[in-house]
Amino acid sequence: MPEKTFQQYDNAIDSCRTVFMAKMKDYGTAWRILRTTSITDQIFIKASRIRSIEEKGESKVDEGIRPEFVGMINYSIMALIQLELGSAVEPQMDAVIVGAKYNEFVSMARNLMADKNHDYGEAWRQMRISSLTDIILMKLLRIKQIEDNQGLTIMSEGLDANYLDIVNYSAFALIMLDQQI
Repeated sequence: MPEKTFQQYDNAIDSCRTVFMAKMKDYGTAWRILRTTSITDQIFIKASRIRSIEEKGESKVDEGIRPEFVGMINYSIMALIQLELGSAVEPQMDAVIVGAKYNEFVSMARNLMADKNHDYGEAWRQMRISSLTDIILMKLLRIKQIEDNQGLTIMSEGLDANYLDIVNYSAFALIMLDQQI
């Protein structure tokens, strides 16, 4: 896999991490009170907004789609943390620990990206951003079904694998958006 891909991926994730850590300074870790189902719904709202903007060709809120992809990455990392630790009645969590967890799950996503890119030959580079959006929406519908089944699957990947895929598809979209500038 080209070193360029790793650098682009790391740049995209670094911009997400910066937003995540800044918001944590503003809001603390209030998100720790959320159940993963609520986080899934937050990601779904962001993906739905992107699709709506793609279909309408304009947005009334002057933010564009880039912040929504950033948000989907950060909410997916939150969901992965919640899957591991559970939602908290007392949501305060040390920023250093949260940062370490963020990095741990980003590393898992990055390794998964490298493995899949090896097997698929970076096919994502030939895709449209709108297709990435649709795949993310499909992953979210899968997550919702698994959540409705109390996390039980017969043949399918679990919740964590779907959240990791959302991180990667969103990172690919950010890379593509950055190349359009």
